[in-house]
Amino acid sequence: MKWYFKLILPALFIVAWEIAAILINNSYVLPRVWDTLVVFTTPFADLFGCGSLIDNSLISIYRVSLGFIITCIIAVPLGILLGRYQVLEDFSDGLIQILRPIPPMAWVPLSLAWFGIGLASIEFIIVIGCIFPILVNTIDGVKRVKKSWIETARIYQAREWQVLSKVIVPAAAPAIWSGLRVGFGIAWMSVVAAEMLPGTTQGLGYLIMYTYNWGQVQMVIAGMIAIGIIGIVMDQFFQYVQKRKFGWEALDK
Repeated sequence: MKWYFKLILPALFIVAWEIAAILINNSYVLPRVWDTLVVFTTPFADLFGCGSLIDNSLISIYRVSLGFIITCIIAVPLGILLGRYQVLEDFSDGLIQILRPIPPMAWVPLSLAWFGIGLASIEFIIVIGCIFPILVNTIDGVKRVKKSWIETARIYQAREWQVLSKVIVPAAAPAIWSGLRVGFGIAWMSVVAAEMLPGTTQGLGYLIMYTYNWGQVQMVIAGMIAIGIIGIVMDQFFQYVQKRKFGWEALDK
């Protein structure tokens, strides 16, 4: 499929947006396309005292990266253990299944009560949002490793840590990476939502709420577009690594 084929629907969306804005003729409801895009021509300009588009984007990226790294440190090793040892999975599965469906934003009151207003509460929302996709995909990836590979390693008298590091983890890596990709997407949504909470003074979520209170809908939409662009860039990175490093998975099926 040609790359420009993917641009047809976004282009039609922009045309429909412009037509709708002209018909509505109210910038507080729906601004014109150019009025929104012009915000990107001055990305370093201060927006009504809440910082620039670039500054707030970098703050959000820093927050989500920190929370994502913390989550990976917790979820990947834990998922490998639960996937490898059935008794541990059985012991923890009930709790995981109870907590997994709870939306990240449902944890906001407890987050504020436990950590107060600030970075810690935001990071908690990020971690709680993306930990389960990573954990579940890691468990599933480990459980799907072919038993014949493990048995072959045992024949060559490989120890348990060697089986884990040389057989199980490499074989489960594609599933783990898929979990990371999904987890990062949820982490990105979680950080933006968390930045809309009272007491937050930076980030794209804050920028959207702050400029909305000033009636600057074009800046609200510009912030939303920035969120989408950053999300696309990061997802493309995950897809690129998956194709380059884990292309063998498709051949193995």
